[in-house]
Amino acid sequence: MRTYRELFEAPEFTPFFLTASAQVAASTASGLALGTLVYAATGSPLLSALSMFGASLAQVAGAAVLLSAADRLPPRLALTGIALVSGLGTAAQALPGLPLWAIFVILLALGMVGSLGGGVRLGLLDEILPENGYVLGRSVLNMSTGAMQIGGFALGGVLLTVLSPRGTLVAAAGLYLVAACLARFGLSGRPARAAGRPSVAETWRANGRLWSSPPRRHVYLAMWVPNGLIVGCESLFVAYDPRHAGLLFAFAAFGMLVGDAAIGRLVPHRWRARLGAPLRLLLAVPYLVLVLEPGLPVALVVVTLASVGYSASLLLQERLVALTPAQARGQALGLGSSGVLTLQGVSAALAGAVAQHTSPGTAMAVMATASVAVTLVLAPRLRHSPEEGAPQRSGRKPPPPIGSETSAPGGPVPEPPRR
Repeated sequence: MRTYRELFEAPEFTPFFLTASAQVAASTASGLALGTLVYAATGSPLLSALSMFGASLAQVAGAAVLLSAADRLPPRLALTGIALVSGLGTAAQALPGLPLWAIFVILLALGMVGSLGGGVRLGLLDEILPENGYVLGRSVLNMSTGAMQIGGFALGGVLLTVLSPRGTLVAAAGLYLVAACLARFGLSGRPARAAGRPSVAETWRANGRLWSSPPRRHVYLAMWVPNGLIVGCESLFVAYDPRHAGLLFAFAAFGMLVGDAAIGRLVPHRWRARLGAPLRLLLAVPYLVLVLEPGLPVALVVVTLASVGYSASLLLQERLVALTPAQARGQALGLGSSGVLTLQGVSAALAGAVAQHTSPGTAMAVMATASVAVTLVLAPRLRHSPEEGAPQRSGRKPPPPIGSETSAPGGPVPEPPRR
């Protein structure tokens, strides 16, 4: 599968794509509205950053207790339910007079529920597309994320002016309802990918097996840490330039869109393994300029160029799929997604704390330096492993399991895979 026409001709990809796009637009507009609301009420860069990315902190709890459900719930039911709960929670945050602590409680609860979304969505994508279509499909989803973020931040900025932060939250809740309807009436009723009931114990067992493989573990760390640290930089856009924060977010989303388009459609497969570390360095190095606190035009160039580096996540996801059997990919990809979001939330808190005692530009440079250091440490450990092969599909011989351990409901987990 090499062309966008072939991709959208795949059964169910179009409603899947529209569902994901509506959810991104909703989360983008609601995040900007909530960050603006909290910053106006408190004047705190830390609380503003946490309000925009704090839900990501709950991902670690969701990944620890709920993630086995990613392969053990019917995908349509799960995606519809997650969108509905997100819409209700966002509407609740718009209630006048709601205390700040209640806003954050709802935010963390939504993060817990949302921890299932990545695993369910990416596992379903792997089922919908043929074996050679995952990277192209994932790149299109990432491009949609960029486009929806551009549109969502632009729409959010307009709604903040015309309505208010609370009115913008209500509009975002309506977008979540649209996403729920698209999932319910556009996707077919597929069965769960794995047998058995989801449980905390099974979540822990499967996560432990996924993490125990050194090649997968290095891939997870490369997915989580450099990316998360740079999202910490983005969490300071409101504090860095309150008047033009929406513009900074939109240009960052545009850069991410360009990078995903290039990797998904233009870069030959044989070059991909060589581009991972350079792209992760590109993600961080431009932010070092912001320690000088340049004007808006330079800042827009910096965030656009840096965001092209987010396309490194596509290469890491492709490698993770290659290291994981089909019956465990929902949880494997969900663990990757939850880890990314968790590190984004931790990094937002850390960046906000540094900015509180220095300045937003200095804090961005600190986070970027840390991202560069982690990328350089992990680069030698991410060389192609000899036991890696092409992604395996159901019906093909799976990779060998770890020792003699098996996952009772889901089958064996093998050894060595925006954002």
